[in-house]
Amino acid sequence: MGEAINLINEFQVNKVIFNNDNYNDLENNLINLLKDKNIKTINIDNNKLYFLQTREYDNENDSSNVIYTEIDGYKFMFMGDAGIEKEKDILDKYNISNVDVLKVGHHGSKTSSSESFINEMNPRYYIISVGKNNRYGHPNKEVLNTLNDSKIYRTDQDGSVMFKIINNKLKVDNCSP
Repeated sequence: MGEAINLINEFQVNKVIFNNDNYNDLENNLINLLKDKNIKTINIDNNKLYFLQTREYDNENDSSNVIYTEIDGYKFMFMGDAGIEKEKDILDKYNISNVDVLKVGHHGSKTSSSESFINEMNPRYYIISVGKNNRYGHPNKEVLNTLNDSKIYRTDQDGSVMFKIINNKLKVDNCSP
């Protein structure tokens, strides 16, 4: 969220999704910029995005959007900054397991990716969105040890990562940083 305004100013953005209407100053500034740039609509074609809402949390990280989708039989889950508490709530509320791609929560912080959650999701691929030499030390070594033998893509090492479904096969492309 901290770089969202810069992203909007530097790149063409067509869609932005917020998870609630109790916005902080940063989010309100972003909303004003979106209005100025006339960015309004969401179009996800024939695919559905499921926003896995469990309850209200007392912190912004667990209040972040967790999004699940299935495309051509492949399962994708994007954890936002959700932590272990929200992971447990998702396991309790939703019947989701064995995803193909899991975007690891909170940049691989030690506050996310509990062993029980990772075991239930059992993804083929992990994505960890993290800046190189970031000041938080993400991703956490313990979290990396929790991730099973699936392929891990890290944006600090692998650059941008794109998943494509070609001829009913999931293909992965990346562009080095």
